[in-house]
Amino acid sequence: MDVEYVARLARIGLTSEENALFQKQLGQVLRYIDKLKEADISGVESSAHAVPMFNVLREDEPRPGLTVEEALSNAPRQANNLFIVPKVVE
Repeated sequence: MDVEYVARLARIGLTSEENALFQKQLGQVLRYIDKLKEADISGVESSAHAVPMFNVLREDEPRPGLTVEEALSNAPRQANNLFIVPKVVE
């Protein structure tokens, strides 16, 4: 993967020094990945998480929210308790 190409896709302007640094760092990451591929994982069961995860979500409990006035307080345009936004679909 070429750092300059990815930077251009992301529209990030890199100096030649940054490009060289990131190219070096990317090479180090790719060498480490190759090193990880050498590890014997034949006896390791596949998993989505390193530790068991059960019911990690909190209970869905109602909480106080913003009033209409608070929600609209910084709106540049509003009418009838609604946000007025520019039309984006023709």
